[in-house]
Amino acid sequence: MDTESDSALIEQAARRAGPGARTALRALLSDVAEDGAWAVRLGPGLLDSADPLVRRAGCDLLAEAADRHEPVREAVTAAVLALAAEDEPDHQVQRAAVRALGAGQDARAVPVLLALAAHPDPEVRRAVAEALPPVSTDDPGRVLPALIRLTGDADPEVRNWATFALGFQVEADSPEVRAALWNRTADEYAAAREEGIRGLARRRDPRAVPLLAELLDDEAGAHVLTFRAAAILGAAELLPHLEHYDPADPGVADALAGCDPAVRARDEAFAAALLDTLHRQAPDSDAAVHAERFETGLTLTLTAAGEILHWSVEGLLDRSAGAPDRAAASVLASLAGGRA
Repeated sequence: MDTESDSALIEQAARRAGPGARTALRALLSDVAEDGAWAVRLGPGLLDSADPLVRRAGCDLLAEAADRHEPVREAVTAAVLALAAEDEPDHQVQRAAVRALGAGQDARAVPVLLALAAHPDPEVRRAVAEALPPVSTDDPGRVLPALIRLTGDADPEVRNWATFALGFQVEADSPEVRAALWNRTADEYAAAREEGIRGLARRRDPRAVPLLAELLDDEAGAHVLTFRAAAILGAAELLPHLEHYDPADPGVADALAGCDPAVRARDEAFAAALLDTLHRQAPDSDAAVHAERFETGLTLTLTAAGEILHWSVEGLLDRSAGAPDRAAASVLASLAGGRA
């Protein structure tokens, strides 16, 4: 492969106008990004171009590479950070740079993204709302104030994406987070309103129950994330609003199980019996069952050889046909075999 010729091809495609030009450019960038290391070699040269169309293509190439190849994400972030600073004059380039930083999933991008959260272009602010969760997984608290502000943005799509990010992508809960989500439940923009309701339900806030029921009763049907939110909220009052859906459809069975008190009681009884069996058969084990705050279901954990191993309690219940002894034997056998 030749750096100069490939760069020239991308530059020509980036400058081409007319119907189908952007589609052709995306196809070319996709092909080049198949080789992540090669894309990272080409990208910085494109970012140095005086032509904003070429700089934008360079950002898009690096974003594509980072999406596909985890090993190049650090290099992508390093290449794009300077370009994403506020002195970049072209808003479309900034938007593409922000997308690349989000794809890089690197905490070094947080300060630049926070600075761009107040950008005058709503498309840049929307891109920031999308990029903040993946770059802040280790410390979501750093980005919460910016996301909360963006949920009240003047642009409806910025509010929509920021509310989705705050409600469903960030694992954080506080009075301020809930207040921001609650404010969106009265949003005149339907998509932002739905995200506010789902985000509130994910925090198991009882105020979400009647609002989620409204979404489930919509004649057009419910979004798969609405079923996910119902499963997490686990309110029995939602069962009548779920029962007309096909359990085979994505998310419906989990929502029905999560909202059914009998199913929850069955799972909890099985988990308790499983723990008793494990402690009896392996007295030195540190078996424990816990529920994730922002997720559904119960998880069994055991530490073996310094590694924390996890099993879905519901999965063990299904595979053992509800027999705690059989489930415990399966867990202990997998430990002996060195796998979970």
